[in-house]
This record gives sequence, structure tokens and C-alpha cells, in this order.
Amino acid sequence: MAAVTEGARRAAAPAALGAARGSGRGGAAEQAARPKMTAEGVSVYYGGIPAVSGVTASFPERSVTALIGPSGCGKTTFLRCLNRMHDMTSSARVEGRVMIDGADLYDRGVDPIYHRRKVGMVFQKPNPFPTMSVYDNVVAGVRLNGVRDRRILDEIVRDTLEMAYLWDEVKDGLKKPAIELSGGQQQRLCIARALAIQPEVLLMDEPASALDPIATQRIEETITELKRDYCIIIVTHNMQQAVRCSDYTGFMYLGKLVEFGPTTSIFTQPRNELTSKYVQGQFG
Repeated sequence: MAAVTEGARRAAAPAALGAARGSGRGGAAEQAARPKMTAEGVSVYYGGIPAVSGVTASFPERSVTALIGPSGCGKTTFLRCLNRMHDMTSSARVEGRVMIDGADLYDRGVDPIYHRRKVGMVFQKPNPFPTMSVYDNVVAGVRLNGVRDRRILDEIVRDTLEMAYLWDEVKDGLKKPAIELSGGQQQRLCIARALAIQPEVLLMDEPASALDPIATQRIEETITELKRDYCIIIVTHNMQQAVRCSDYTGFMYLGKLVEFGPTTSIFTQPRNELTSKYVQGQFG
């Protein structure tokens, strides 16, 4: 992986990608106990109708949390709260607090654009910019932040594509239109694009639901590797995927967080009867 100076990284985005990796922040066990992001009493209303009700949960550093539950239970609605995406929906109202490193992201003094640099988002369907090349897709957000130095951009492209396990597949076709990539490659490109702005938290809304089994496996391998450096929160309908990828699982039903805990406990010894029925496939 290409080496990048700390100064160059600071120029590229608010937090250094290289510093985030191997920065001596402590072992995995220590980080797993430390919340990176916390939701406190989060509720969402659309036109006064509740879609999410009083969700409270903590998401540890360097871990993957899966949100599971039947369709329409509020998983994606809640996930969008963590990136303030409901700000763009006039009928939506969010109550409660979302804390990252102790700062409330819904505080009036917080710039939503700055916040979205700290919390990256990968959507259900791959959405590369169709008229842009692979290279330009990766650095689109970085350029919006004012970075123009080609050497820095080149290093960010290589770094993030390697982190998304895509570099070896596209390194000889960086000028190729992104839309020509396969579906799985496009989704990994979107992950690289999200990583390029150097977020601290990565949100994924069913990132493999539109992909074939082989592409799904690559996405899951990417998630497993990325958790070494990031707090990752994924929404998934695939309970096997939650078991394979996540350290923690939250089960949602009718807009409420019914149960939250280590994934092994949720799937083998759930405390709530509703959780037990869901993970056993009795409904959903």
C-alpha cells in the first residue's frame, strides 16, 4: 500500500487515513468495549406518524453491528438518523441524541456536511457516478473538499481501493467508466468512495442484497477487514450474514429495538421471546 505523509492526509480530509490504521489506540478487546457512536432515545416521525420509537444503543469502535428485523420495522430509517439523512426530508422529524465521541450530531451548532464526512454511507444498490471513471468516482468527495494535488489523489485512490479489495481488479482500468464494472465491483467501488473522505463510522444499508453469492462473499470479506479500523453498522435481512459478519446484533420490530447484544447471544440465547421466534425463522 502506498505510503502517505501525515501532512498530505490532513490536506486530503479531516482525519488521517494512515493515522487511523495502526495508530496505537489499544488492542481489539479494549476498543470493543469503547463506544464510538451512541444513540439515545432516537425517534423518527414522518408527518407526525412514528416510524422509529425511542431507540437507545451503543456501537463500539472497531466492530460490526448488524441491525436485523422484518421489512418495515425501522432499520433503514434508524440507520439514516446516524448520518442525518432525514435532514433532507421535509416531512421527517428526529428526536433524541446521536453521539459520536461524546458530541451530539444533532446539536444546532453541528454542520451536517461536516458530520457526513465523519459518518460514511453505502447504500443497498451500487450507485457509482455513471459518467465518471473508476478513479474519478473514488476522489469525487475528496475533490469537493478542495484537494487537487494529483499525488495525494493517486495515493488515496490506491489506498481506498486496496482497503475495499478492488485494487488488483481495476488498477489497469482506472480511467474505465465505473458503470462498466460488475455489480459486486461497483459496490466495492462505492465502499472505496465512502472511505476516501476518511470517515470514522461506516454505515451500510443491505450492501449485498442485490449481489450474487460470490460478490456477496467479497463484500463480507471486505467488511470483516475494515472493522479493524472502523465502527461499522449494517442493515441486513440475511441472518446468516449477520452471524458471519457482525460482533453485535440489534433486533428491531415495529420501530422499536427489541434486543441488542453480542451476536452469538442474540442467535443462541436470546432473552426476548420475539427475538427467539425471529432468529428461528418463525416470522419475518
